[in-house]
Parts: sequence; structure tokens; C-alpha cells
Amino acid sequence: MLAVGRVQVRIAPVSINKIEILKKAELFSGLGEDVLKLLASRAVEKRLDRGEVLFVAGEPAEGLYVVVEGSVRAFRTGLDGREQVIHVERAVTTIAEVPVFDEGAYPSTVAAEEPAVLLLIPKRDIRNICVDRPELALAATRLLARRLRKCAELVESLSLREVGQRIAKLLLERVDAKGLHSNGTVEITLDLTHNQLAARIGTVREVVSRSLLRLQSQGLIAVKGKKIVISDLAGLRAYEGSG
Repeated sequence: MLAVGRVQVRIAPVSINKIEILKKAELFSGLGEDVLKLLASRAVEKRLDRGEVLFVAGEPAEGLYVVVEGSVRAFRTGLDGREQVIHVERAVTTIAEVPVFDEGAYPSTVAAEEPAVLLLIPKRDIRNICVDRPELALAATRLLARRLRKCAELVESLSLREVGQRIAKLLLERVDAKGLHSNGTVEITLDLTHNQLAARIGTVREVVSRSLLRLQSQGLIAVKGKKIVISDLAGLRAYEGSG
């Protein structure tokens, strides 16, 4: 193993095809084969165990990362030790684009939600290519604009919505992504502990527990371990948007 920054680089038994991975990432999908080969030659493979920290908010940025396998979460930690998740990224997406372009430090801490494989591309290489290939700069602008919209939605949710509504929103997002519809109900898997769920929606575990019980008592959902059955999808949508 080789130490790079805070993270140990583990050599995989079989090397991944870096060029094919980069083609799948939105930021790099419009680039030519020559540029992709250059980026692939500079990319450093990193492997994280579940919970392992990739970098910490405030640290000097080495570059941006491409999530190849697994998922990572970006979060900030308050003075009271509470964690607020900013966003979660899965394969194949990029993370830590902001400091590449503003020359600042990493704006949030990033850790693995599950075992993950990533590629680190040094920021100088990204910036140099942007000069010659404006399509990369435009793609980065679109990506950063979406990040800004998500942050605005997060601020709105934390400031204007009750905890129950935030939970409903998260459940509905899971419905849209992987909900199983059957006989008028929808089943989703919520593979988060109450503490993790609290970090996603800006509250504490006890309030999450009470809010889930309230949703059940209203006949909107039924909790069965990690499975949640939504018995009244229209009602849950109305509840989520009632603020």
C-alpha cells in the first residue's frame, strides 16, 4: 500500500479500465479519446473501506475524484459534533469539483458510505485541459450549477420544512429511483440507520424515530425493518408538499 495524502492507495488485483470509466462520467463524456487517455494516465486509483475518510473539509485540494464503485457522502460537522450530509454520490460521478476551479480547500469532508473505488485526477491537469477544450469547462459549469441548485434545495428544506416532510421527501426520492410497485402500494429499501437518516435531513435520531411513528400512525407508511411500505403514495406526496 502507498500513502497519498490522508488515504492509502491499495493496489487492485485487476486494474480497472480508466478510459471507459471516464467516458461514463458526465464531466468527461464529451471529450475525445486523446484527452481521455491523458486523464487516465494521470488518474490515481484509491480504495476506501466503509466509513473511511477520503479528505476533510479545509484541507488543501489535490484534485477531483471519480466514483468508480460504491458510494461516498459529502458532509459538514457542527460544533456540537452533529453531521449534516450535503450530498451522496454513486458510480459513475465526480466529487470535489469546486476547489479545482476556485483554488480553495475542500469545502466538505467526504467518507465512504460503503466500500468504494475512486480515481483521483490532479487539479492542474483538469485546469490545463479546460484551456484547450472549452467543452470540458462548459460541462463543469453545468455540473456546478446543478450542485448549487441542490444546495439551495437543502437550505430550503432545512429552514422551511418540518422533519416529517423532509423524511417524506427522502422516501419519495427512493420511490422514484427504486420503488417496487405492487397492488396499490410501493416498497422501498431504506438502508440507513436512524442516526444516518438524521444526518441526511438535519435533525437528531430521536426526532427521526418520532416522525416515522407519526407517518405510520397516519397510515402513510409501514416500517418493516429496512423495508418501508408506502400504502398511500398520493397522501405521502401531499404531506411532503404541504409546507
